[in-house]
Amino acid sequence: MIVSRAPVRLSMGGGGTDLPSYYEKFGGFLMAAAIDKYIYVMVNKRFYDTIRLSYSETEIVDSIHEIRHNIFREALRSTGIESGIELVSIADVPSQCGLGTSSAFTVALLNGLFEYQGKRLTPGELAEAACHIELNVLKEPIGKQDQYAAAHGGFNAYFFEPDGSVIVEPVRIKPDKLEALQKNIFLFHTKMEREAGAILSHQNEKSKQDDEEVLGRLHKIKEMGYETRRVFEKGDIDEFGEILHEHWLIKKGLSSQVSNQFIDETYEVARSNGAIGGKIVGAGGGGFLLLYCPRNHDRLVAAMEKLGLPRFEFSFEPLGVVTFLLDGALKSASRKIGGSRSLGILAGQ
Repeated sequence: MIVSRAPVRLSMGGGGTDLPSYYEKFGGFLMAAAIDKYIYVMVNKRFYDTIRLSYSETEIVDSIHEIRHNIFREALRSTGIESGIELVSIADVPSQCGLGTSSAFTVALLNGLFEYQGKRLTPGELAEAACHIELNVLKEPIGKQDQYAAAHGGFNAYFFEPDGSVIVEPVRIKPDKLEALQKNIFLFHTKMEREAGAILSHQNEKSKQDDEEVLGRLHKIKEMGYETRRVFEKGDIDEFGEILHEHWLIKKGLSSQVSNQFIDETYEVARSNGAIGGKIVGAGGGGFLLLYCPRNHDRLVAAMEKLGLPRFEFSFEPLGVVTFLLDGALKSASRKIGGSRSLGILAGQ
């Protein structure tokens, strides 16, 4: 059995400029940090010639064309696997939460299917394969950051070039500053799900129409992304909170669906209880609220919990998509696969 695992991510600056409607004209830039919450896909040869899928539903079909789940169907089609396979998906976090779960699932699935075929792709190749399915085949109105963050892991800056290529550079933040950043960032679940596609579709169409207001906000968000990288690499971590606050005010102007009365009121309570800045992670509208709070942590947590928002603890994750191979004796080993780590649990290794 093959177990493929991909991390979800936090967008740390520049989000929204990774959509083709923007970067094909102006080039995009953002930073994303993988965290230790994952999407798992298990791949196993099936005794029968049918295809069995297990996610929130179960499907057993005779051919790819009968599969209801879009990503399962297109991933199998793109890899040429047509029968005799069983796929199971498990997630640490819910869908529609702003952490890039859908694209992390696509990356984990493709990685597992390629490993099943004995093929090993680089993180960039896996990310592009996932982007092709989601953006080109399924025509989802999303960007490229989630696929690249899931494939590469770590804390990276991503440059989205007008020709569609992506340049990946590590954010060179000192270990003690990264530890301070980790200590001062908080995630709280709003208990509201949202459909990112609806929010991003609005931004997408406005960008295609060269809407001055939306493009002006995206230009500013990109510049703030560059500034955030400079702040991190200089070690002035608290400045991130100030930039984050300004970013949130600009982001809310991209669509009326980015925020709502409850989110706005919650954000103000957070600011009055020690948070310098924050935002709804991802496209907006619900999911997780990210806050930067340099001190009085207990006060902030208590205030958020009083509003019914539980804290969601996490750590930064240095690894991208990884593969676990299960066979018999469960003796552990590790090796590199395409630039990411494969953790083999193989008899005799």
